[in-house]
Amino acid sequence: MDFSEQNDKERAFFKKDFSVVGDLISRIRQSLSDGSSVYLRGLALDGIIDFKQKQTFVFITLFQSGLKPLRYGSCRSTLISTINRDIVKIRQSRQFKKFDIDDINKCRIMLEYVTEQVPVDIEKLNTKTFSPSRFEPGITGLRITFRKINLTYTYMPTDAWILSQMSLNQMFKTFVEKFSRPQQIKQNNIQLTEEDISAYIIKSRTFISFEDSVIPLYRGNVLWEYSPEAIKEQALAGANWLIKYMTDEGKFLYYYDCKDDSLKNHEHPKNPSYYNDLRHCGSVITLIRAYQLTKDEKYLFCAKKAIQFVTTITHEHKDKNGQSAAYVFLNQKAKLGGTGMALIAMMKYRCENNDRSFDDYIKNYVRHIVSRISQTGEMLGYYIHPKVQNGLPLTDMTDEERRDTFSFYYPGEALLGLALFVNYFEGEEELKQRVVEKSKFALDWLVDARPGIYADQFKTLPSDAWLMQAVEEWASYPNFIKGNHLDFVFSDATAMIQKMYQKNDSPYLDYEGGFYYDYGDHFYQDGARSEGLIAAYYLAEKLKYNDLANKFLAACQKAALAQMFLFNCTKNNYAHLNQEKSLGSIRFKATRQYVRIDLISHVACFFFRLYFAEIGLKVK
Repeated sequence: MDFSEQNDKERAFFKKDFSVVGDLISRIRQSLSDGSSVYLRGLALDGIIDFKQKQTFVFITLFQSGLKPLRYGSCRSTLISTINRDIVKIRQSRQFKKFDIDDINKCRIMLEYVTEQVPVDIEKLNTKTFSPSRFEPGITGLRITFRKINLTYTYMPTDAWILSQMSLNQMFKTFVEKFSRPQQIKQNNIQLTEEDISAYIIKSRTFISFEDSVIPLYRGNVLWEYSPEAIKEQALAGANWLIKYMTDEGKFLYYYDCKDDSLKNHEHPKNPSYYNDLRHCGSVITLIRAYQLTKDEKYLFCAKKAIQFVTTITHEHKDKNGQSAAYVFLNQKAKLGGTGMALIAMMKYRCENNDRSFDDYIKNYVRHIVSRISQTGEMLGYYIHPKVQNGLPLTDMTDEERRDTFSFYYPGEALLGLALFVNYFEGEEELKQRVVEKSKFALDWLVDARPGIYADQFKTLPSDAWLMQAVEEWASYPNFIKGNHLDFVFSDATAMIQKMYQKNDSPYLDYEGGFYYDYGDHFYQDGARSEGLIAAYYLAEKLKYNDLANKFLAACQKAALAQMFLFNCTKNNYAHLNQEKSLGSIRFKATRQYVRIDLISHVACFFFRLYFAEIGLKVK
């Protein structure tokens, strides 16, 4: 399907002059303030709000930091009676007096109205195909009417954004939890058959006040446009957010739920103190990238502070040759990737200021990583795992244990760290030579043998961005990279592009540049994969493959556009309970409102490297 014409029309709508909607919201604010009725005289709303009796539900929502949203919607015989009904009901709420309705900077008003409703069989609702029965969070909603008892429930498109949801199950759970009236059906023993229920997929238009103007929203969000300056500002804001919430011991704020102003981690609900060493080190790299751009010493200062935390979870041991080695140990695990990421962070920090205070750690990490390259060339994913050999060091494993502890991503992280050591660490020539020999062995195994041995781990959408970055870095070492290594990077980058939504094959404006496994998937705004894509660009550019470099750069720009929609700014964080705290952070999903340090790090690092490419800045 070609959606180009549809998308052009949709974008044209957003370029209209919406000052008339701003005037309407101002009148709504005044009526909420003094209890008067709204009047529409002088407002030319045709073409913006085309009211249809019994269909155009209109919702008004109040947002203010520290308060839960106050929302009411109705559908009367006319637009003016509908709006006035909403105002009356909102003013009757006990919560209403908490809002500073007269303060345009504190209290923001959203106006959302239904523009389309299409009958749908609930059993046919899906999120996998672009069809009339598709539920697309933030774009479509659902209205259910129980005709026998004259009861209608509406899940507006923006409910996905406001409630931090992105699945059918979450939407249906909201229908059950949000309303108490279904209990009346049970209490009165009312039997509802399929014929008694009508369901409609609905679409809407949404506007929200912002200072003294109004913003049209798309999926509850700002409709971004790509520019190098825009991604630079978002990346720097993400780095600043990491710094702002660092602890005295050098840890970052690991997880934050913007919707509820909560630190409760949905992946580790029973362990609120959960932390991750790999993601911590990724945040260090983000700060170093910010320093490379700005030369602001605060980023290096905080990077060193975070590295010092890594030293507190570092354990020393003797490698197979009896030499000093070390690994990062957290959550009762010693991961190859954890030590690899620590090595990357320390080497990148060292490259920027030649601070040699962590040199012993660097050399010990290198020896440990080299010791984890097996006789076949496979890099072993864990040195310690609590569920394998009673948590003892895994110096000898069975084939089953080796497969059970296999990691797809850790080898790339470790090889990137080794490449940085070989390319930029002065001295230690004997150790460097051993690293080069073992790394060649390991890289060949990853590129040539791994796809057959671990075929079940590979997906249609390539994901080993760390290994792509490792190959890019090793390309700076003389006579290291071979054709099979280049083929791996360039073929994976090409496959990523083939699995990327384009303007003509997606019905949604923000999908362009997002990834998918199968066409029709909800788009993946994936900073981690994009780091591999930008590495492919730099590798092609380094080798003077100009056509390939241009192809990859254009794809990176599209991927960046999709990820710009993850940024939390003053224009779009209106539904967050603590708007000040979420400001500048970067979310993981289009309508999910949680933040995690690696979500910020991957997007910000990708943006920094893309910006460097855009302006021609050469950095390590």
